[in-house]
Amino acid sequence: MSNPTEGLPLAGRRAQAARNDAAILAAARAVFLDDPKAPIAAVADRAGVGISALYRRYAGKEDLLRTLCHDGLLRFVAAAEEAAAEPDDWAAFAGFLERVVDADVHSLTVHLAGTFTPTEEMGRAAVRANELVDGLVGRARDAGRLRPDVVTQDVGLLLEGCAAIRVPDPDRTRQLRRRHLAVLLAGLAVPGPPLPGPPPGAGEFDWRWRPKQ
Repeated sequence: MSNPTEGLPLAGRRAQAARNDAAILAAARAVFLDDPKAPIAAVADRAGVGISALYRRYAGKEDLLRTLCHDGLLRFVAAAEEAAAEPDDWAAFAGFLERVVDADVHSLTVHLAGTFTPTEEMGRAAVRANELVDGLVGRARDAGRLRPDVVTQDVGLLLEGCAAIRVPDPDRTRQLRRRHLAVLLAGLAVPGPPLPGPPPGAGEFDWRWRPKQ
């Protein structure tokens, strides 16, 4: 007869490991947003875990940075997939931007670009993300709701601009970002004067994801 308590200690250890991992990722996000060059020990201190607990989960700082950015990329894809199911073309486009701005995905990706070697899985997720955004932009443009001279790459720059807004109060940061996004969306909507300069090209900013020599 099996012991009904068999496996409970393991479950407890797994639960603790999951809590530690969540604390480490939250701490890493805060630490590296403040200073991308901060040592990994600062993450352990902020998370309230021993450095050994951190190294059991991550081989080093680059592995942790890669995980943080991969998590952000997956959140981006999830937001785009959710928006793609919205039947209204403009609501899909605007709703996607609002979700990504609220999730603060771009703050980390901009800070950490080029600090680690991306995995093939991240590459596939990035391709998927671009396809989804391209679809949302195309839908809004074809519906006559989005300016015809807006391209998919403009979206990345828009999101970076929103992510740059940061004040000590997180709630106020969210309010200011939403306000700025509303201003930007008003400028993207039809009708409007022509945009200045040539649009950003596909791959124009890919250099930021190449590891620094």
